[in-house]
Amino acid sequence: MASLSIRDVYKTYPNGVPVLKGVNIDIEDGQFLILVGGSGCGKSTLLNMIAGLETVTKGEICMDGKVVNNLSPKDRDIAMVFQSYALYPSMTVRENISFGLNIRKVPKAEQTQIVDRVSSMLQIQHLLDRKPGQLSGGQRQRVAMGRALARDPIMFLFDEPLSNLDAKLRIEMRSEIKLLHQRVGKTIVYVTHDQIEAMTLGDRIAVMKDGIVQQFGAPQDIYDSPSNLFVAGFIGAPPMNFINGKLVEQGSGVGIELDTGVARNVLNLPFEANKLRSQIGQDVVLGLRPERITDARSSHDGHGHELQRHTVKVDVIEPTGPDTLVFAQVNGKRVVSRVHPGANPQPLNNMELLFDVSKAVLFDPKTEERLA
Repeated sequence: MASLSIRDVYKTYPNGVPVLKGVNIDIEDGQFLILVGGSGCGKSTLLNMIAGLETVTKGEICMDGKVVNNLSPKDRDIAMVFQSYALYPSMTVRENISFGLNIRKVPKAEQTQIVDRVSSMLQIQHLLDRKPGQLSGGQRQRVAMGRALARDPIMFLFDEPLSNLDAKLRIEMRSEIKLLHQRVGKTIVYVTHDQIEAMTLGDRIAVMKDGIVQQFGAPQDIYDSPSNLFVAGFIGAPPMNFINGKLVEQGSGVGIELDTGVARNVLNLPFEANKLRSQIGQDVVLGLRPERITDARSSHDGHGHELQRHTVKVDVIEPTGPDTLVFAQVNGKRVVSRVHPGANPQPLNNMELLFDVSKAVLFDPKTEERLA
């Protein structure tokens, strides 16, 4: 296994375009790191730099404490799984998996043992004599993973491996990759634009935008305590609600003025006025996850000022099975809440919702950074 340390890494292309702007990431042996962000954020470039396929303009990439900036890909002892599978169409599954073993002149008997072990782990024993053209997308991805596993590297790199699969297969393969990590215990660096993959797979997530790591941490920490508006809006499905309003003092605490179209009142917040003194009377952005705005049947445990009732006018409903998404206007912006299907919300009707502010966050609308 291998730890990975990315220290103040920059990447600038010859035409002067900066791609990475001082990336710092550290993970321990056996951890699963997710690099997540939109197109053009630099996540794939960073993965290619870890692999040795791209050069580092400035900074260091270390594996197990050893700087690998100048090592060729073959000397880094890593295995990469690509979005396109990159299988040889004229070879059987068995030959694809053992290709790297042949190159390294591993004895045939040992190759057979490795292929049998890997194919059993991935449940593709019955496919060994087929060619890639005879396989489904999910089967091809398993073969690509098998080829990487056969090498027994210190680190696996995955470059958006599930983006070519349909929704059902993506869910299945997510579980396969998570099980694979649990079995082999190797360090994995995984690139995706899908925040659900990021939340379900990673031990650590680096959320990237414009070549900068906006936040790095455990999935639940990033979900509950986003560092800025971008992270808050990117992580979560549906994304966090952003409610613009004026911060007002409420005794020793604070609140935000609400206009639901049905009534005007104040939503009390769990923050001390003394810590937000400079923001009193100013516009702020309140962040609340959809599951924190719900009906009484679905509400989280709370007490005192954490659970507050407010009536809204329902715009649209979206039944999803286990719950129903309710869209309504608050302070002139559409917000989404999760309610129990039994609450039976109806479009254009008023509905009383419980606002749970125990995990509320506040952002500065100008800097977009978190205030509290």
